[in-house]
Amino acid sequence: MSILENTISPASAAYHANRDGMLGLIDRMRALEERTRAASAAAKDRFHKRGQLLPRERVALVLDPGAPFIELSTLAGYMFDVPDASKSVPGGGVIAGIGFVSGIRCMVSASDSGIDAGALQPYGLDKTLRVQELALENKLPYVQLVESAGANLLRYRVEDFVRGGNIFRNLARLSAAGLPVVTVTHGSSTAGGAYQTGLSDYIVMVRGRTRAFLAGPPLLKAATGEIASEEELGGAEMHTQISGLGDYLAEDDRDALRIAREIMAALEWERPGLAAPQFSPPRYDQDELLGIMPMDHKRPVDMKQVIARIIDDSDFTEMAPSYGPATVCGHARIEGQAIGIITNNGPLDPAGANKATHFIQACCQTRTPILYLNNTTGYMVGRAYEEAGMIKHGSKMIQAVTSATVPQITIYCGASFGAGNYGMCGRGFHPRFCFSWPNAKTAVMGGEQAAETMAIVTEAAAARRGKPIEKDKLDAMKAQIVGVFDGQMDVFSTSARVLDDGVLDPRDTRAVLSEVLAICREGDARTPQRMQFSVARP
Repeated sequence: MSILENTISPASAAYHANRDGMLGLIDRMRALEERTRAASAAAKDRFHKRGQLLPRERVALVLDPGAPFIELSTLAGYMFDVPDASKSVPGGGVIAGIGFVSGIRCMVSASDSGIDAGALQPYGLDKTLRVQELALENKLPYVQLVESAGANLLRYRVEDFVRGGNIFRNLARLSAAGLPVVTVTHGSSTAGGAYQTGLSDYIVMVRGRTRAFLAGPPLLKAATGEIASEEELGGAEMHTQISGLGDYLAEDDRDALRIAREIMAALEWERPGLAAPQFSPPRYDQDELLGIMPMDHKRPVDMKQVIARIIDDSDFTEMAPSYGPATVCGHARIEGQAIGIITNNGPLDPAGANKATHFIQACCQTRTPILYLNNTTGYMVGRAYEEAGMIKHGSKMIQAVTSATVPQITIYCGASFGAGNYGMCGRGFHPRFCFSWPNAKTAVMGGEQAAETMAIVTEAAAARRGKPIEKDKLDAMKAQIVGVFDGQMDVFSTSARVLDDGVLDPRDTRAVLSEVLAICREGDARTPQRMQFSVARP
């Protein structure tokens, strides 16, 4: 056993400053999530009056009670709907996450129709495409609860229309891969959105509420002169009795969700066993994760103290600790599940990159998933490092990350700058899952470094032209650059752009990792099924 020793002093001023800063960020995140829930819940009287459940009530009823549920991308679209931080409602108009329905682990996606009638919000498309990607990659059945006004025409962008076709393509891909797509159409599913219903393997419709048509009554009359009511044109009874689009007719939302759960219960599908592996919890309090990471990314951190609070028994077998020591690599277990961990106690240097490459290859050989705990300002620069082959060894590490054959999971714990973001399996390298802590920063470099770099370039250009540079203009340029960088590097900006799968309270890291590892293990072990689900309706 290689037990990590505790070096944290919870009584220190630095620890308390870190903890207070982290708790402040967590409070800000939770307040934004609650704002979204409140905005949707404000429609409660309207929904209940017409006999409907609110979107989150639907999600709660379709999921197995008491089972784990990982909600994804809750900050998607933050400040892209409105630029006022006090009024923006994040979430992208979609509630999505991984949970259990009738004992089957699956992806659940629901239109948040309590907000703008379920119209897709900014970055809602990106969020939907990402959860579909996760379902396909992890071989998860896809349960969608549809009630959407479609795209917001006041914010129409042709690129969203074109890219939006990927939603329907992905539904077809899921079905073709043998992953059941179960849809409850609670309300409107019109125009192109009708294919969200049509490209499903099992379709449940609600009497008197479901609406599915390619052209609603106003457009139909304008285009053809034909007059028809919504119910006649695309109601649940018509589709379950005449067109054949609907497979099941429900009396109300609760009945529809009951049917969806019965569909899932009847599937011949692996259900995770209830027997839990034997393991010992970390030796140190997970609450202490709040006080480890400084708010200033330039301050050093011993990331082994993070590892010690998320792995079983704080037992970490480190690889080559004296070679490239700023890059920490080693083996551990999380709730009995084997994992390789790579993290940073400083910038990545040639030795550290070489060690990480070797470690990634070793994990692939033994089919061990890899966890990257990002906390790096990037690869080392300078003449000595260039001569030592920084580019060559960094490239080999990036190649190893790209070519890895095991699930890779990334958590941004601190800084993730420059090519260090790439070498540590940043979002662009398609980790199986990617989460952030509230204090994380992601950028090509720090704002001050970017400003100073551009100042040097500007001064050199002026010198070549033989013209003086005005200090006031130079200072203004530097301030503008710092503002641009600082305004985009924190999690409230990156997660809003769906550059991760969500922001974690550090205290939840171990629990989320345990679920994610189980998802990866089950998905990779699932035997590909023959194409038994047709995307064509009978």
